[in-house]
Amino acid sequence: MRRWFILATGLIAQATTSSFLYGLPFLIPALQTGHGLSLTSASVLISAPLLGLLLALIAWGAAADRFGERSVMAAGLALTGVLLLVSLTLPGFVLFGLGLLLAGACSASVNAASGRVVLGWFSARERGLAMGIRQTAQPVGVGIAAATLPALADHHGFATALVLPAVLCLASAVLVWFVVVDPPRPEPTVSSAASPYTGPTATTLIRLHTASSMLVVPQFVSATFAVTYLVSARGWHPVAAGQLVAVVQVGGAAGRILAGVWSDRAGSRTGPMRLIALGALATIVLWGVGDALDLPWLAIGALVAAMVVSVTDNGLGFTATAELAGPFWAGRALGVQNTGQNITAMAAAPLFSALITAFGYPLALGVAALFPAAGAALTPVAGESAARVGAVEVEVRP
Repeated sequence: MRRWFILATGLIAQATTSSFLYGLPFLIPALQTGHGLSLTSASVLISAPLLGLLLALIAWGAAADRFGERSVMAAGLALTGVLLLVSLTLPGFVLFGLGLLLAGACSASVNAASGRVVLGWFSARERGLAMGIRQTAQPVGVGIAAATLPALADHHGFATALVLPAVLCLASAVLVWFVVVDPPRPEPTVSSAASPYTGPTATTLIRLHTASSMLVVPQFVSATFAVTYLVSARGWHPVAAGQLVAVVQVGGAAGRILAGVWSDRAGSRTGPMRLIALGALATIVLWGVGDALDLPWLAIGALVAAMVVSVTDNGLGFTATAELAGPFWAGRALGVQNTGQNITAMAAAPLFSALITAFGYPLALGVAALFPAAGAALTPVAGESAARVGAVEVEVRP
């Protein structure tokens, strides 16, 4: 039973950092109207935490491999909350962006360490389910942000809205410290302690990381521009748009859990991952077609579908990475996995905001559709079974 409480705590920790990292796009309208920033300038600013995240992910993963999950998660959450509050006192958007970057770097601790908790406390027979539950943290965090941040910014301003995720991070740090227990680890052997990036799993891991990075694009294009699209292109109020996005996150969370169960029963993480990539491709294309033909029902329906479908593969990529890397490299491998994804995510906001500004949504979405197509092609379905034969399996009996 203890492992389920630990999983729930890891989920809460990840959700609180996600409400900050991925909730900032919901404040783009407030930055535009309240501070006079252009769409591109606001997108660059809200990408600062993702830059900090990707710069620190592998280092935090190495720390989790060496020192354990509890202390790494608690320290990172506490620092994230403190730095967010400090950044709000800094003058000018340059210093404020630097504060956001440092807070994002500290939040990276949760990404690697909470994934290691799942690897350590759950066996392969239920790891897809457990990681799927853990991966609901991002849509839960995005849902919290969508339901609260636009309304707070509308009534009290941009700065006040950011206090909420800061306080949530500090509260989560306390919860992690008192609930999380580092999982038992087997004794290392020469083969299990060796780098998975120099052995037979190397090619499969690299393809998995690359495919996962490609599949971030439909996820972040739909999440980043959902509120902006509904407000600017469809005339919605920002609060109403935020409420829709918040509700949609429930579907995204459910999708991640179902994808995890699917992968457990199929005995494969990458097979379902490829099919989900094709689904993400279809929804992005339909969104662009609906906007080009001025069919609101199709455009908004496809946008909602894209926000659900495009997030469901994430847990599969993480689970496969952790299993292939083994318990002594899982933190670093998850750091590499997350680094690639966040490089793509950080680039997606300013790149697609520029495309949208210059050419409109249909063409920009056409470009976005190329990425899940590439992700489906790169997903290493054929190589997964062979690579997993040599992976270290962790069977824990709490």
